[in-house]
Amino acid sequence: MNRLKSLFISAWMTLLFAGAVRSGWELYNHPSSITWYWVLLSMATPLVFFGWVFTGNVARTQTATKVIFGVTVLCLLGAALSPSPTLEALAWILSIGVIGSAMYEWWYSSFGDRSNEILSVGQTLPALEFIAADGSAIRTQELNKPMLMIFYRGNWCPLCMAQIKEIAGQYRELAAKGVEIMLISPQPQSHTASLAQRFDAPMSFLVDKDNAMAKRLGIVALNGLPAGLEVLGYESDTVLPTVIMTNVSGKILFADLTDNYRVRPEPETFLEVFAQAGI
Repeated sequence: MNRLKSLFISAWMTLLFAGAVRSGWELYNHPSSITWYWVLLSMATPLVFFGWVFTGNVARTQTATKVIFGVTVLCLLGAALSPSPTLEALAWILSIGVIGSAMYEWWYSSFGDRSNEILSVGQTLPALEFIAADGSAIRTQELNKPMLMIFYRGNWCPLCMAQIKEIAGQYRELAAKGVEIMLISPQPQSHTASLAQRFDAPMSFLVDKDNAMAKRLGIVALNGLPAGLEVLGYESDTVLPTVIMTNVSGKILFADLTDNYRVRPEPETFLEVFAQAGI
């Protein structure tokens, strides 16, 4: 299933661009063709959304994607009611606009049930070992600190990057509580080192080599990388976005196993959880 999703997201974004170019060409040659304006709008709306996500430091998009679906349905109705609609134009809107955005909203974005006894609140977090940006080993059982662990998919994921930026904005308050902030990804160490240089905050940027710890915790995403990004040095297997918070003894205080990669905890949640635990 993940492999199909990997292929879908890359193919859909490519076809959105192709549809925008196709409609632009038709409008260049036939500027009075109202139907193709509807096609252009149905292609451009998701593309603008992705542009916003990649450039706007957006960590949550659960509302915007529903708006996109609504716009594409409106485009289909508008095109169908336009003078002399063409079958090709309607096919672009229906298949790439409406069906594509529906699949993105209700299929691609969803992870399904992520019930996980290992990460239940009150359980003791298993001993974990990661690689720091400088190549040294970090063992959770040796830290003796409250921990905020964020497993993120990689530098390629804009929502993950936005979430990390939010955490960087909170680090002083978290550091004052003695919290160890750990940002963990299976991506290559060079990518993690590059990311660490972007944030002037005492946070630990760690590598989970071969997803070894993610597999132990049951949060690995086999074939979770969008198809084609392997050329940038990423492995096809990645991790499901996950947040784990523990006290000094490793007891889990909070675990967010989101069932939708576009929905992340609000940053205030972390301070509230630690405060409730007396940290």
